[in-house]
Amino acid sequence: MSDQQTDQQNALDQLSINALRFLAVDAVEKAKSGHPGAPLGCAPIAYLLYHKLMKHDPSDPKWIDRDRFVLSNGHASALLYGVLHLAGYDLPMSQLESFRQWGSHTPGHPEYGEAPGVEVTTGPLGQGFAMAVGIATAEKHMAAVYNRDEHAIIDHYTYVLCGDGDLMEGISHETASLAGTLNLGKLIVLYDDNLISLDGPTELSFTEDVTKRFQGYHWHVQMVDDGNDLVALEAAIKAAKAETTRPSLIRVRTVIGYGSPKAGTSKVHGEALGAEAVKATKKNLGWPEDKSFYVPEEAAKNWAQAKENGKKAHAEWQKNFDAYAKAYPAPAAEFDRVVKGKLQDGWEKKIPTFPTDKAVATRNAGQVVMNAIEPVVPELFGGAADLTASTKTIFKDSANFHVDAKGRNVFFGVREFGMCAMVNGMAAHGGLIPFGSTFFVFSDYARNAIRLAALMSVHSLFVFTHDSIGLGEDGPTHQPVEQLMSLRLIPHLTDFRPADANETAACWQLALERKSASFMALSRQDLPVLDAAKYKVLEGVRKGAYALDNSGKDIVLIATGSEVSLILKAAEELKAAGINATVVSMPSFKIFDEQDAAYKSSLLPEGTPKLAVEAGATMGWYKYVGHNGAVIGIDRFGASAPGPIAMEKLGFSVANVVEHAKKLVKK
Repeated sequence: MSDQQTDQQNALDQLSINALRFLAVDAVEKAKSGHPGAPLGCAPIAYLLYHKLMKHDPSDPKWIDRDRFVLSNGHASALLYGVLHLAGYDLPMSQLESFRQWGSHTPGHPEYGEAPGVEVTTGPLGQGFAMAVGIATAEKHMAAVYNRDEHAIIDHYTYVLCGDGDLMEGISHETASLAGTLNLGKLIVLYDDNLISLDGPTELSFTEDVTKRFQGYHWHVQMVDDGNDLVALEAAIKAAKAETTRPSLIRVRTVIGYGSPKAGTSKVHGEALGAEAVKATKKNLGWPEDKSFYVPEEAAKNWAQAKENGKKAHAEWQKNFDAYAKAYPAPAAEFDRVVKGKLQDGWEKKIPTFPTDKAVATRNAGQVVMNAIEPVVPELFGGAADLTASTKTIFKDSANFHVDAKGRNVFFGVREFGMCAMVNGMAAHGGLIPFGSTFFVFSDYARNAIRLAALMSVHSLFVFTHDSIGLGEDGPTHQPVEQLMSLRLIPHLTDFRPADANETAACWQLALERKSASFMALSRQDLPVLDAAKYKVLEGVRKGAYALDNSGKDIVLIATGSEVSLILKAAEELKAAGINATVVSMPSFKIFDEQDAAYKSSLLPEGTPKLAVEAGATMGWYKYVGHNGAVIGIDRFGASAPGPIAMEKLGFSVANVVEHAKKLVKK
């Protein structure tokens, strides 16, 4: 390339970068809210990735072998929306003009499922970073399972743009550490090292040596001194791609609010520039001051190359996949199925039915179910937060992922928040049904990741064990009380608290079938097993609640989990006293609430006294029992004692249930 051609290309690059900068600035200015600083500083990074280095197809944003880009500092969403529009995704200019407005597909922070090309929902800092670690984990596992020497059908990179706030959050420490342990060589993080946070210079709160920190995590670390230097940026990214075993961090020194009068200050972080500052910024960067949402024709044509390049890359991949399918029809068929999110025909026939002659802890039942379906649900993939032996979430016939990437057992370590966010990333990647497991009380550590799973409606499974004070001697620090009801408050999250082994099997079946975020709360202690055929357990769980004994007209007893066996015994004593009770197991509030009014009223008829029994917070039960009903629950912390004693002392005894029921019937 001649000097003249180089100068022309540089000018075109800068024109294209500035087009992106000012789409973001104009979107924020029109909305009168948002974050213009990061888009002004990071536009060269985004341009280089989407225009030249990333493998992606704007005409098919869900192509399974695309490179992924995660904007972890999601407040810079105007940057991402501008990129997607310019690169040819189905995001018209009208959407940028409706930034942060009601009904638009350009919300204040990127939301999965709103704009095409948004890989995950980000905004809560650090979680995009963590989900990207999950995405890279999914890529590595699927590549190991499906690729053959001459056919790499899964071979893509995960790119992350993050800021200081992401790296301050503890979740980034958790998952950066694990990413190094797992040798995620296709994870490349570009760190917007602009020395500014919302409160001011980062030296106020963030003075650690980030390079040494990530080197300590076994990452490959580079520094680019000028975020506007495309040559240096490209060289660093190519060097990161050449590093095949270690994940890469590229520190990029940028200027927040580049070109604006507020550049390099916290004033440009989280508010619109203002009309005068916008004009000044455009003047500084040689942009027409009187034009908004303007893209010069030359810049538009240049950006359009991304779409053409994407089509070519996708076509080449499809040709390779067709040859792969011809040579290896069985794995190709399985690959096609899991990518489409379809379960194998007849997989549910492998789900066991448990006999009634022996009590079984529901955590143990879960392990039996997992291992029974392992051969027919190969996309099921995950592990526990250093509690595999306790939560019973391990595939006995599979390798460990950190040793053999084909293995389906992931050892997340004591990283509950990071684990659950990684699960979300795996689910968003596609091709897997991921799960993470820990003690139920520690779901608090991970709550925001669970919330994002529900917000994104991804197929994330969270398996929580030791679900109540029934776990016993570990005491109130480990005994969940408020967690069950608290997680039930999260919209779109399916709750499962099975009463026994057969309900556990049914809950696993529904968790896989529903293709949305869900959690299970499983017992440590052994529980009597219900007769699956007699009680039509699967049919009942499909409705969220069902009657185990529908003969009683005097009172309805309702329970979940371990307390179901308790109310069954209480119903027998009540019957001996001349009181006939209907016994209802309610393994899922969410699914029961989805049923029609006729079914709900048939199960919980108006006018009949209702008593709910659950070893947890009582608040949410009153919508079912009504103001004339009662709830036996726990609105205090538990106590350290053997499980049966703790349960009895806190009111979970047949005698106490019978006493409360009699009082209600007498009213």
